[in-house]
Amino acid sequence: MNSKLIPPITYLGIFLVFSGAFYLLFANLLPIKNLVSNNDTDSLVANTTSTPAKTGIISFSGPKNVACPLNGAMYTQEEQKIWQERRPMAVMIENHSEARPQSGLNGADIVYEAVAEGGITRFMGVFYCSAVSNAATKYDVGPVRSARTYFLDLASEYADYPLYAHVGGANCSAPKDPVTGRQAGPCTTNKKALAIEQISDYGWNTQGTAGDLSQFALSYKACRREPERTGDVRATEHTMYCSTTEMWNVAKDRGLTNTTIAKKQSWDKSYRPWTFKQKDAASSTVTTPKVSFNFWEGYGEYSVTWNYDQTTNQYLRSNGGKQHIDFNTKEVINSKNLVIQFNKESRSIDIHGHNLYDMVGSGKGILLQNGIKEDITWSKANRLSRTIFKDSKGAEVNFVPGRVWVEILPIGNKISYEGQS
Repeated sequence: MNSKLIPPITYLGIFLVFSGAFYLLFANLLPIKNLVSNNDTDSLVANTTSTPAKTGIISFSGPKNVACPLNGAMYTQEEQKIWQERRPMAVMIENHSEARPQSGLNGADIVYEAVAEGGITRFMGVFYCSAVSNAATKYDVGPVRSARTYFLDLASEYADYPLYAHVGGANCSAPKDPVTGRQAGPCTTNKKALAIEQISDYGWNTQGTAGDLSQFALSYKACRREPERTGDVRATEHTMYCSTTEMWNVAKDRGLTNTTIAKKQSWDKSYRPWTFKQKDAASSTVTTPKVSFNFWEGYGEYSVTWNYDQTTNQYLRSNGGKQHIDFNTKEVINSKNLVIQFNKESRSIDIHGHNLYDMVGSGKGILLQNGIKEDITWSKANRLSRTIFKDSKGAEVNFVPGRVWVEILPIGNKISYEGQS
């Protein structure tokens, strides 16, 4: 071998070794390192936990004597010390059949589901209390997809400036020039569907109140593509996963912790919690052990069935005729409370197929808990106000402590119940 080539080859070898080591550190260690940072609350996660009791779950010791303001469930004081330094985070998670099994839905305190376009539903998980114990999983939520205006109406209920995680969203689109490839001509997106513009109007990407966590503005540490995460290679649009821990770190760097530094007040100053005083126990007479429905007729892959498990007093979800699994925990997606909310739907309002749901206003709904079905009503005074659910007597709904899942269906959709037509 020519002696003059030895030094370059040696340097190349050293470069490759260090590159490989850096990749392993970046991809595998850094997301975990943030659980043991200089921040006292982050360090608390590592110092007060044992080996995860099951995949992706951190176990905390001590009595569960602190109620979560979002879902009413009881947690340890160690968990509270972590979440009380944060504000709720709403994350858009897709439900295309190629996106399943999703990661993190069982780690959300509240989940909303509605059609995004073409009969395909999308979730918005609201993460706060339950996410603390799920932080052992790197890139614990996804696949993350784009923003929709009606989900913004719901996210607005969770802080003066909520954290909202997504990958782009409906914006002002126009036909592209065939020569330059640039947009040319007037905007072809209906003004009411302009999610990205609305985020800006709401002040969610203004310095000091920038709760907008669009993936395009985040680093690889916060979100990355994992095309083989589930064991099968998936199309690019179904591969974006994000780290709740890192996104909360980004928010902290922007001045959004439990307080909004720009306004010098706590995120929950105007927050309206729901009531969670219903006993967590199966009814002595279970009347509704199963509920099924479609969002749009003819889209069977997105049909939903919730089966009531009397032993655990929770509802177990099936999607498209199959049990719906959370990839992180390998458990069936479940909820203590199931709300079916009927909203006015405006379908395919522009050439892009965007839909709208009137989230502000009032309407009818159905509540299932403890194996019992109940007719309810809902109302929301404006974008910033809380959606309030009431029973047939006009009293506010009393939820079972635990996850609340809200299914947003078009008015008039048929619901099938076990033993009923």
